[in-house]
Formats: sequence, structure tokens, C-alpha cells
Amino acid sequence: MEHHLHERDRVGVQDAVLLEDYNNQEVFVDNLQKRFKENVIYTYIGPVLISVNPYQELKIYDKKTIKEYDNKNFFEVPPHVFAITNNAFTSLKDENREQCILISGESGSGKTEASKKVLQYIAEVTDHKGEVEKVKDKLIFSNPILEAFGNAKTNRNDNSSRFGKYMDIQFNFEGNPVGGNILNYLLEKSRVISQTQGERNFHVFYQLLAGASDEEIGELKLKRTIDSYYYLSNGQQNGTHGINDKEDFAAVKKALTTLDFSSGEQMDLFSIISAVLQLGNVGFTEQDGLSVITKPDIVEDVSKLLNCDKNLLKKALLQRTIKTNNEEVVTPLNRELSVYARDALAKAVYDRVFTWLVKKINQSLQPNESRRNVVMGILDIYGFEIFERNSFEQLCINFCNEKLQQLFIDLTLKSEQDEYEKEGIVWQHIDYFDNKIICDLIEEKHKGLIAYMDEECLRPGDPNDVTLLAKLDEYLGYHAHYISHKKADTKLQKIMGRDEFRLIHYAGAVTYNIKSFIDKNNDLLYRDLKEAMIRSKNNILQSVFLESEQNSKKMPDTAITQFKHSVNNLMNILKDKEPSYIRCIKPNDSKRSATFNFDLVSHQVTYLGLMENLRVRRAGFAYRRDFTRFLKRYKCLSEDTWPNYHGSAKDGVKLLVRTLGYQDDEYQMGKTKIFIRHPKTLFATEDAFQFKKHYIASIIQSHWKGLVQRKRYLKMRESSIIIQKYIRRYLAKVEADRRRRAVIVIRKFIKGFITRNGPPTEENRSFLNMAKVEWLKRLARSLPTNILARSWPPAPYVCQEASERLRTMHGAHMSRVYRLNLLPEQKRQFELKVLAESLFKGKKKSYPFSIPRLFVTDRVLDDNLTLKEMYTSQLNGDKEAYAANVVKYDRHGYKPRDRIMVISKSSFHLLDTKGSLKPKHCIPLDRLSFVITPENDELLLVQLPEDLIRKDKGDLILQVPNLIEALTMIVDTVRRPDIIHIVDKSSFEHNMKGKQGTIDIQHGNEPKIHKDKSGHLLIVVSP
Repeated sequence: MEHHLHERDRVGVQDAVLLEDYNNQEVFVDNLQKRFKENVIYTYIGPVLISVNPYQELKIYDKKTIKEYDNKNFFEVPPHVFAITNNAFTSLKDENREQCILISGESGSGKTEASKKVLQYIAEVTDHKGEVEKVKDKLIFSNPILEAFGNAKTNRNDNSSRFGKYMDIQFNFEGNPVGGNILNYLLEKSRVISQTQGERNFHVFYQLLAGASDEEIGELKLKRTIDSYYYLSNGQQNGTHGINDKEDFAAVKKALTTLDFSSGEQMDLFSIISAVLQLGNVGFTEQDGLSVITKPDIVEDVSKLLNCDKNLLKKALLQRTIKTNNEEVVTPLNRELSVYARDALAKAVYDRVFTWLVKKINQSLQPNESRRNVVMGILDIYGFEIFERNSFEQLCINFCNEKLQQLFIDLTLKSEQDEYEKEGIVWQHIDYFDNKIICDLIEEKHKGLIAYMDEECLRPGDPNDVTLLAKLDEYLGYHAHYISHKKADTKLQKIMGRDEFRLIHYAGAVTYNIKSFIDKNNDLLYRDLKEAMIRSKNNILQSVFLESEQNSKKMPDTAITQFKHSVNNLMNILKDKEPSYIRCIKPNDSKRSATFNFDLVSHQVTYLGLMENLRVRRAGFAYRRDFTRFLKRYKCLSEDTWPNYHGSAKDGVKLLVRTLGYQDDEYQMGKTKIFIRHPKTLFATEDAFQFKKHYIASIIQSHWKGLVQRKRYLKMRESSIIIQKYIRRYLAKVEADRRRRAVIVIRKFIKGFITRNGPPTEENRSFLNMAKVEWLKRLARSLPTNILARSWPPAPYVCQEASERLRTMHGAHMSRVYRLNLLPEQKRQFELKVLAESLFKGKKKSYPFSIPRLFVTDRVLDDNLTLKEMYTSQLNGDKEAYAANVVKYDRHGYKPRDRIMVISKSSFHLLDTKGSLKPKHCIPLDRLSFVITPENDELLLVQLPEDLIRKDKGDLILQVPNLIEALTMIVDTVRRPDIIHIVDKSSFEHNMKGKQGTIDIQHGNEPKIHKDKSGHLLIVVSP
């Protein structure tokens, strides 16, 4: 084959078809050995994958590796289980053809692991949507459950499948898994009660003891020590290297939950497993030939775990009831039969619970929708077994392997050669061993081993294993593949027992011990034991032990007949699917990595028929398809056949291969199919198709998109017209409604305007409300901004009262704002002005002239300022409040004299302006009273109390230029408005040290103060 195929993998030859000496088995095995030593465990024989168990974890199963194999042609990538899976999955998706992957090989050759890798690949390359992911999880999580209950450690394999499993995965039209179904075959239930030395019982027993919580252990009445249980200790197995039962139990519980097992179902399940364990500890003794239970408390625990009547269970272990017509015969059991009954119950319960598990898993895997789905099957079934002691189970297992080998021969060797002959293809015929003769030896109707075994089991009398062996020797002794002790030569007789027979299988000779064949084939469970289980209240037991079973008068099929039917049904299922093969090989018997036993592998190569397969593949054709399907797939590669060819399919294929440039030695035309010899020819065709497919797809897409867009445009245009129509209609209705409402509003406002000055009514309420709102808006825009402003917008009639209130409130607000913004100096001025108003407004004519002038505390002239400051500095804390230049009139002669008046916090001071710091007068301020006239004058009479007059010369007559200011300051200082007296007379008296002086008030044009002719002080004031 072409050079680039083996350039990918330089260790040995990756496809045995490329071996030069392909007829030499040693060369074939040597190629496997070379690759195995480099951890390259996969090799092809054409489309068949050979897998050599590495007994170690290899880093060739990660997501990166899966991506390298996804959507690749089969021979474009190195051999791998992912390549086989991808090839089957691609055929299933692209051609809608149901597939099956058949995994075969000896026990310990890695079949179960291979099936897991198939599931891993499918899970990774399909969609990761929620529902699809849930289905994939269930498919993957079914493995831990089935392995726990159906796998066990054997001397050849730490995780040996002790049952056969065929899993169907259902895919929808998108190629995503939507469901599944599992068929189980021949659970090795005898392992429940006994195991070969060095082996273990089923994993679940050990997982339960190691992984259950202390609470669960107590509830299930268990002990964690394995030696406490007879069913676990009789194998005397030595260690469990590489097995972690505690972690595995956690994985099992997680898987049960994922697959919709309720907590109640899980508890019922583990209660049954615990009961089976403890059932093995039920012991018996014999008294007077009758069996007696030695430990009744164990039976009581078992009955509680099984939720059945303890007395009914005890009776069932000690007696047997046989029902004939309308009579029942009760027979007591001896010790041996009680042990048999106990073990039969343990096996039956475990076997039926395992079947229930599979059914429950199948219920969880059922698709949500009842559509026709395409199926991919995965067959993982026990490999061919040859032990030191082979019994009934090994016969069944090896029979199944014979049937699978026959199927392999039919589908790959015989069918291939038959097809070549049928199609008239010229090729070299290959001889091979057809094992149909062995299958017929075992299953042929009326003349096969199974028929004679059933006949012996069902005949009247006392059939036993010895009579069965005699019958087999009598009727099968002539057969070339059957050897009895009598027929064997002397050498063989030395190693064969008289209770043994030998079958020459395709995989080699196997010696079977006839012991227990009758019992195992009858698979007898006493009626009393069934009755006890039927009466159980455990939901699982109620579903697997049915009342109808007791009432049925039909003789049930024997175990091996049931198995034969199951195997034949399986073969029919597989024949309807396109097979892919994974042939697993065990490199050594010691389960060690990097150890390759050449002879052991060579033996497996022989009995797997790999050399015959290689020779057929080398002489044959890599690919064949019927003309119609080939033309349908590849017609786009030729203009003569695209898009439709109206002639015969064969003529179309001829035109097609001519266009593709096929050489004569690369293909042959059969009667109904085309045969392509080399993968490279197919690859070139497929690559051209994939390229062309994208080109055609783009053309189809462009036309389709154009059509879709045009339809969309037309639909949108039609829709837009409809939308416009309805929008216009809607807008017209809206406009009509708007006008109608406007007319009503206008009419109401006109009536409201007419009656606006009347009382509120329904007719004018809206108008008045609008008037109020508009006035408030206008008012908000034209409010006075100055506190002195007197403007105010006119208000309509209905707002008059509100206008007055708002004006008052706004004025108060403006005043408050003004006050809050005053400086301390300004505030002081206003306080003094307010005080002056309270003292003089309307009382003294000169008051109005003082209003616009600011009040100050110092009116002293600059010439006298230094004198005043020198004086006030001597006051010792008596702080100055006011100072001003005044004129003092003498008491005698009223001669005017310039003085400085200083008002301190406590005293009234009068200084001479001529420079003396000694005051002329210094009088306590609170002892004085001040008299003024109501006229427009500046006269101030300072009246002294009587006690001070004696010391002084009398009242002081002063002319004060800023009289209003000075008096306001004095009152503000003493806080006594009553010290000011306004005399509204034309003349009044003043005290002149015991004498009275007179002051006259006279109106004149020119204000003046002087002594008149009468000797009085005359004050001329302006009107």
C-alpha cells in the first residue's frame, strides 16, 4: 500500500496487510511484539483492529487524541480504538447505517476497557447540550454499576466480566445519543457461593463492606471484615493490588443516582446484597437425618434484610414442598440438601437482582421521544476460557465464543469470498477453518450436546452427572471434536478423569468436568424458597419473584437452552448491522506490563483466526459498495452523472470511475457492486467528494439563501403594506379622537370663560383651574426680586385671596433672605435705626432727617481726636460708646463754649477742647435724664439729680449737631428709653444751682441759640 500510510507510525507495520511475508505467523506476532514494547498496542488487519492489553495506563486517550481522530478517514491516522469508533460513527451519521462494534478475546485481554474507550469517544465528539449530555452520562455511568455487580477478580484478570453485555446506543438524525438498551447474558452466579483459590466474589460485596458508612453498616447488620463471611472467604484470595473498593463504592452510588435509582431502591438493593452475604453464614447440622439450623439469629437477620417472614424462610431452608395436581407433598431436608437450598437461594436472588438492575438501567436510558433512531451496538462478552477445572459455565462461555467466531467468519472470511464469487470478481481463494462443525456439535437440534443434556435433565428417574456423561459418550463419541475418557488415547487418559470430556474448540482443546452439570442446567430453586421471596415486602424482590411463576404448569427451559436462545438472538441482531471488529489479545498470564509471551500471543492469534483474516484481506478488496449507493454518493464528481443520471447505475459508475481516472488494477466491476482494491483510491475519491461537497453546498446555499431572502422580502413587503394600512387607520382614528376631544375642551373653556366670575360649576371648573395654573406660572416668572419692589402681577378674580397671601409670604421670604444676608455692621445700623424710630418717630421733627444718615460712634473733629483718644485711654476699662463735638452754654450769660462729649458704658464725660485731660464733667450715666424739644433743633438739656447739683453748678445745656444719633447711642448704652423726656412747651425751666433758668422756644427763619433781652436762653427753630 502507499508509502505515506506507514510513515505515520515507524514502529513495525501498523497494518499487517503491508507485511511482506504475510503468510508467516511468526512475522505477524513479531510485528505485534515490536509495537507492544514501544507501547504501541494497536495494529490493523485492514479494517479489523488488534488491541494488545498493556496492563498499564497509556496517555493516548485524552481529548487532544480524540480530536486527532475526529472526522478522519480510517487509514489516515494510526491504528486506535478511536479510529474504529470514528469509522463506525461516521458511517452511522453519513449513511444512516446501523453499526455494531464486536469486541472479542480471552478473559483479561482488555475487552471491557476497549468498550469504555468506545463510549468515551462517542461522548466527546457528540453535542454537549443538556439533554444529550445527560444521556451520555447515563451510558457512561452504567459501567460502574454493571462492573460492580457483574465483574470479579480472577487469576487472569482483576476486573473480569462474569457476564456478557451487549449495549445498543440510539442516535437521532443529528448523530447525538438519545438513549440506549443493554442485554445481559449468563451471569456466572455460581461465583456468589464459591470461588477458585486466589479469586474473589463479585466486586459489590467488597465495595459495600469497604465503602458503606458506619451507619449503613449497622443498618445492614454487617461487619467490615471479609473473613466474617463464608461466601467471601472460601476463595482464599491473596490481596487486591490495584483495587480500591472504597472509592469504587462511591462511584457506584453516584452512578445509581445518575441513572435515576431512588434512595429507597438503593437501600432495598444493598439490603439484598447484605442478605446474600449473611445467607452464606447460615449453618446446618443433622439430627436423626433431618437438617437443623445452627444459628437461627442469622436467619432472622437475613429475613429482616429481605423483608420477609422469618418463619417462612426457616421452613423453606429445612423442607421442600412438591405440588402434584391438587396435592402437596412436604419432604424434610437433610443437611446436604439444606446447604444446596441455601446456596440456590443466594444464587437465584443475586441473579434476578442483576437482571432487575439491567432492566432499571434500560428504563433510565429510554429515549424521551418515540422516533426511529439509528443504533450502534457494542458487544463486550466474556472471552474464551480454559481453566484447570472447567465446568458448566465455561461450556456456555466457550459456546458463545464459538458463535461469535462463526459470525466473524461469516461476515469477514466466508461472506467475503462468497461475495467475490457471487459478483464474479477474479481473486485468489483462501482456505480457512470454519468452526460451524463445532457449533453444530454443541447446539444442533436433537443431535447436539445441548439437546442430549436437556433430554437427560428432563427424563423420568434419577438423572445425574454420570448418566449424562455416559449419554454424551454414547451419542457424540464419534465426533472428531469430542473426546471422552474411553475414546482418548493412553497418553490423554492419564490426564483426563473419568468424569471429564473434552471438546476441540477453534481456540484449542478444553476439558470439562461433568460435576454439577445436571444441577446447574436445571437451575432448581425449591418452591418453598420461591414462596418466601414472593411474600417479601422488598420492592425489588416483589418485582423479580412473581406469583404467576408458582402457578405456572409449564416446564421452564433449562439454563443452557435459555442461553442458546439468547446467543442466537444476539447473532441475529448483529447480522443486521455493519460490524467493526476489535480483537483483544492478552500478552501474558501474569498481568504484568511490558511483558510479551510470544507463545501465548501466537496461540491467541491462531484461535482468533487472524492469519486467515489477513490472507483474505491481502488477496481481496478494501472497499465495496453497490452501484446505486456509490453513484448516489459520488455522482457530483463527474459532469456526466451530475446532478442526475438517467441510465443504469452500473453505467453511471463506469462513467464516474473514468472521470476519476481509476486504473484497471485499482478496481473491479461486479454484477451489483464496485470493488476498490486499495484504500488510497477510496481516500482520493472521498477527499474529492468532500471538496466538491463544500463547493456544491456553497452553490446550494447561495441559491437557497437567495430564495429565502426573496421570500422574506416579499413577505416583508406584503407585511409592510398591511402594517401601513393599519397604522394609517390607527393614526386617522387617533386624529379624529383628538379633534373630538379638542372640540369638547374648547366648548367647555368658552362656557367657563363666560361664567368665570361666577361660583365654581362643572362648566367653568376646568377654565378656572387653567386660569389658576396660568396665573401661578406667570407669577413664578415675574416675582419681585428686590425687597423694596412693590410690583405684583395682577390676579384673576378666583386668585385674589391666594394672591394676597402669596404676596405677604413672598415679602416675608424676601425680608428673611435679606436679613440672613446682612453683614454684622449693617445689622447694627438697622438695630440702632429701629431704636431711633421707637424713640423719636412722630415725636421730634428733626427725626426724618436722621434716617438716611448712618449712625457712627465717633463724631469728634480731627483737631480734637488726639485729645479724645488720650482721655479715653485713661478710662480703665470703661469702654467708649459714643463721642462728638458739642457746644455747651454757660448757666449764667449762656455763653457758648466748645466741648467734647464722651459717652462711656457707665458715665457721661464732657471735655474742654483746649487740651486739658481733666474732664469738666464726669457724671454716672444712669443718674442723668435728657430733655429735648419736639422741634427741629439741636438742644439737649442734661438734668442732674439733686445730690449732684450741690456738687456741680446745675443742669447742662448742650447743642448737639447729631442729636438723634447721640440720644440713640445713649439709650442703647444704658438700655433705658425712659431717660429721654420730650418737653412740648414754648418755654421750660432748667436748674442753675438752686436757681431756675428759662429756655424759650421761638420759631424763625434762621435757627439760632442766644440770650435774649429778658435774660432767657432763646432757641430759634425753623418751622
